[in-house]
Amino acid sequence: MLSRPILLAALSLCLAMPVEAQTAAKARLDFIVKQRTTQGQPDNDQARKAILDNLITQEVVAQEADRRGFAKTSDVRTQLELLRQQVLVQAIVQDHLKTHPIKDEEMLAEYNKAKASRGDKEYKARHILVEKDTEANEIIAQLKKGTKFEELAKQSKDPGSKDKGGDLDWNTPGTFVKPFAEALSKLEKGKYTETPVQTQFGWHVIQLDDVRTLQFPAFDTVKQQLLSRMQEQEMQKFVAELRSKAKIQ
Repeated sequence: MLSRPILLAALSLCLAMPVEAQTAAKARLDFIVKQRTTQGQPDNDQARKAILDNLITQEVVAQEADRRGFAKTSDVRTQLELLRQQVLVQAIVQDHLKTHPIKDEEMLAEYNKAKASRGDKEYKARHILVEKDTEANEIIAQLKKGTKFEELAKQSKDPGSKDKGGDLDWNTPGTFVKPFAEALSKLEKGKYTETPVQTQFGWHVIQLDDVRTLQFPAFDTVKQQLLSRMQEQEMQKFVAELRSKAKIQ
């Protein structure tokens, strides 16, 4: 950083600059101060002097780089163009989201939709996955004879649960593929499917260990997350429209 005497001298030089240059320098300072304050940082004389000190340092070094011809090199010109594009993209994103705000009622509707899709119950289940229905029927026969589900689960071809007695932990039915979810929802606590359940993964024998009421998070606790996701969706839609109209060669 520049020393205080040099900084004061630089400030004096700023005052001697043409009006256009002074205006540009002030605009840069105000822009950075605005960015910092939105992040919760203070706006005071000390902070502004530190920012100005840094701006002067950057300007001095940038002028020297320009004098040496770096601004004309291919790599630097490419980087400058990329930075220009990033700034323009950020500007249009902010403008689009400002003119197309996500309303509270839209977020609430999305919240209620997600809540409804999750259902009001969670299920703690186990399963044994095998290749053929004959294998599944043999497992069911063994269960009826009193063999422990956890012991039979060792022959499951599901690597994520076979060593845990087939335990799938707590999940909502929507987590699973439809045939599995439907069979699980029909089971009574402590019971297992007496008919093999087929999915695209193979044949399942499913046991329901427990059921509990789903604790869905309150709207206020997920509101910001919903806003971010819906803003991202809005921008994806906007970009898709732009791409559909653009002529890309």
